[in-house]
Amino acid sequence: MAKRVTLADVAGQAGVAVSTASLVLSGRGTEMRISARVQEKVFAVARELGYRPNAVSVGLRKGQTSTLGFVSDSVASSRLAGEMIKGAIEAARDRGYMVFVGETGGNLTLERQLLDAMFDRQVDGLILASMLTHGRELPEHLDRSPAVLLNISGHGGDGLPTVLPAEFQAGYDAATTLIEAGHTDIHLIGAGPGPDDVRTLSSAANDRLAGILAAMGEHGLAPASGHVITHWLPPEGFRAVSDLLQDTVPGALICFNDRIAMGAYQALQDRGLTIPDDVSVISFDDASIAGWMRPGLTTFALPHRAMGKKAADLLIDLVESRRSPKADAAPPSGEHLIPLPIRVRESVGAPRR
Repeated sequence: MAKRVTLADVAGQAGVAVSTASLVLSGRGTEMRISARVQEKVFAVARELGYRPNAVSVGLRKGQTSTLGFVSDSVASSRLAGEMIKGAIEAARDRGYMVFVGETGGNLTLERQLLDAMFDRQVDGLILASMLTHGRELPEHLDRSPAVLLNISGHGGDGLPTVLPAEFQAGYDAATTLIEAGHTDIHLIGAGPGPDDVRTLSSAANDRLAGILAAMGEHGLAPASGHVITHWLPPEGFRAVSDLLQDTVPGALICFNDRIAMGAYQALQDRGLTIPDDVSVISFDDASIAGWMRPGLTTFALPHRAMGKKAADLLIDLVESRRSPKADAAPPSGEHLIPLPIRVRESVGAPRR
């Protein structure tokens, strides 16, 4: 491995003191009355040797490092939620920042160690993220730097900007899509039928259910049935829909995620029912399987990349507002909801006659 070129190397080859080389390369040569000939010599040697200043040292001198910390429970190892990291990196890069990423696996001791490591490296700000949307106790000393919560709900009192998916609106839009297609016989697979019929840690279930019920209520409707599921996996969706089919053939199903919908597809097809001619199905998440299912599953996509971008932009705004406060600009705060775009495929049609 090639030895890193130091400021002393540049100064030695240029025949000047290290302090002189430092002033020239930091742009203060003219201010300190260093001759143009000496400055040109120093710059030429620096280019020739491939000298690059130590970013950490420069950052410490300036009181900023142009780096952000990103600490999550299991975002990096989740293919779907990993988009949050990509979004954060893209937004940071566009604004001249780099991102250090650490994953805790849900281990609070490791989380504390990672946070300490980020602070030791003088990050300008920190994003604390979660794969599942839920509320949690925040770690101590998070206020040692500007911070933004990503996919962590219910902490408005902490005064931190929070980025969340707009789950209520997605639930509302899912029910509205079916109603506008002519459906009134709508069954919920995953939660419901009442507003408190939820059995999962993710707050997304509560918000999706509330949105569904609000949209149906506006049209004078209520769910025809609800089927609470603890683990949102294909076998659970298969069992719930198989049980439902013992009593009735539903007009439409709202599945609370794509894995439940995958099980629902299998149960319907085992009964010889076709989608959407016999039963319409709509879902949430837009997991990779949704586009491969036959027929393609209409679903609302979790906006992970957009959420990551928003979190990084908010954090940089917060960092820069503290560094150079403007009288007419309040630092970012509160909840920032990112819409879930609908992916229209072939699983929703008019009710069967």
